[in-house]
Amino acid sequence: MKVFVTGATGYIGSVVVEKLIAAGHRPAGLARSDRAADKLASLGAGVVRGDLHDSASIAAGAAAADAAIHLAMEFSAAAPKLDRAAIDAILAGLGGAGKPLVYTSGIWVVGSTGDAGADEDSPVNPTPLVAWRPVHEQLVLRAPGIRGIVIRPAMVYGRGAGFVGVFQRSASAEGVVRYVGDGENRWPFVHVDDLADLYVLALGAPAGALYFAAVGDSVKVKDVARAAARGARLAAQPLEEARRSVGPLADAVTLDQVIRSRKAQQELGWKPGRGTVLHELEAA
Repeated sequence: MKVFVTGATGYIGSVVVEKLIAAGHRPAGLARSDRAADKLASLGAGVVRGDLHDSASIAAGAAAADAAIHLAMEFSAAAPKLDRAAIDAILAGLGGAGKPLVYTSGIWVVGSTGDAGADEDSPVNPTPLVAWRPVHEQLVLRAPGIRGIVIRPAMVYGRGAGFVGVFQRSASAEGVVRYVGDGENRWPFVHVDDLADLYVLALGAPAGALYFAAVGDSVKVKDVARAAARGARLAAQPLEEARRSVGPLADAVTLDQVIRSRKAQQELGWKPGRGTVLHELEAA
């Protein structure tokens, strides 16, 4: 299957491209620079030149494919407009021919869950940073003529990147690991390789399917920071101070979340098998 991938050279996207190729698919990724194009070529993927500002290139990439995976995202003020334009361009390119579009959302759309937790049937209560995203989820899930599928990844770890990678690099370079708030809030996690496996499986999901991607128990942020620190100093940044420096991202990373993610395993046969985030940090 020819699969058009936005965000194909990013942290998650590059692993998804690897997994698509391993599964026998032929991915082509959106590349905004020569460096990105070279990275895709080195992975064995095709290249579609353009970026999220280039709806024509996005539509053309989707039109040449049998399926699309939309992974590109940003958290700037322009994010809602760019994401909506990308969705519209992909839908136009796929042409209503029953082809799958796998859209990337995230766990932050359900807000803090506390001990009650959340699953795919839980109502949304998005933190302000992603307040617009549930509308885009529904746009994909209800799009006529295609198989719209949504994945909501938990906090992604593995291969030295994601928020956990930030903790590790800060510990190594600065001798300190900073987190926002008191660190008692919990994050659910998914390993990037397990997540990429799910994206490949999701190409065969039915129209309107929505899946959380989280594995195991949620972990207190303070415990993750301590494991990443490896003896470095821990520093808690007050929420109000963090809001001044990083805006609404501060409220997102202080959400307390427990996510139940059995649906993908039951419906798609997803079998996540990597170690927990704490085990990975202990082995680093």
